[in-house]
Amino acid sequence: MSVFSRFLGAAALGASVLLSPVVIPSASAAPCPDVEVVFARGTFEPPGVGDTGQAFVDALRGQVGGKSVDVYPVNYPASLDFSTAADGIIDATNKIRDMAASCPNTKMVLGGYSQGAAVMAYATEDAIPTGYTMPAGITGPMAPEVANHVAAVALFGKPSSGFLQSIYTGAPPITVGHLYSGKTTDLCIPEDPICSPGGNDNGAHTLYAVNGMANQAADYAARHLTTNGKVA
Repeated sequence: MSVFSRFLGAAALGASVLLSPVVIPSASAAPCPDVEVVFARGTFEPPGVGDTGQAFVDALRGQVGGKSVDVYPVNYPASLDFSTAADGIIDATNKIRDMAASCPNTKMVLGGYSQGAAVMAYATEDAIPTGYTMPAGITGPMAPEVANHVAAVALFGKPSSGFLQSIYTGAPPITVGHLYSGKTTDLCIPEDPICSPGGNDNGAHTLYAVNGMANQAADYAARHLTTNGKVA
């Protein structure tokens, strides 16, 4: 059994203890919400936004006053087959583009946990890496003007380059595009071996929903919502 499989087994066990039923918020009565959260769950989490995503959304709702907040859970397998992360990139970018076009006054907050953090980071990339063949369904980066509709990006436990190559050597580097990097918080528990090269505690990867980082990211996103992504 690989280190990754052992880790995911531990993560799944931890998640089974920590996870509560995920409540997918119903659509807002208004045609367009004030805020749209687009969040990609982590490996093995059931469809929805996952435990970390739910903690982040709940905390964000508590910080935006009376603003309406809708949530879109990125639809992708979130499985051991990392190549299917491409499905998440396609679904996320389609949703982001659609919101920018149909609800131009809605401010978006993008987020992801673990494999989902990789999905969301890839969605913001400036260009397709040299020599990389795009999977079917991905035509290239989102148009630059789409970034104007995104106020903040919150990433939790994003896989490091070393860890990513250990599980899927065909994966391109995970890089947040320059139009999004100034409004991105990239959170990693130092002991988490998935995102931290020096991490040695597999259990740390399951703690983002309960260690205060979801609240930290929500505070970051709420502040950027007030400035539409611009740093005051």
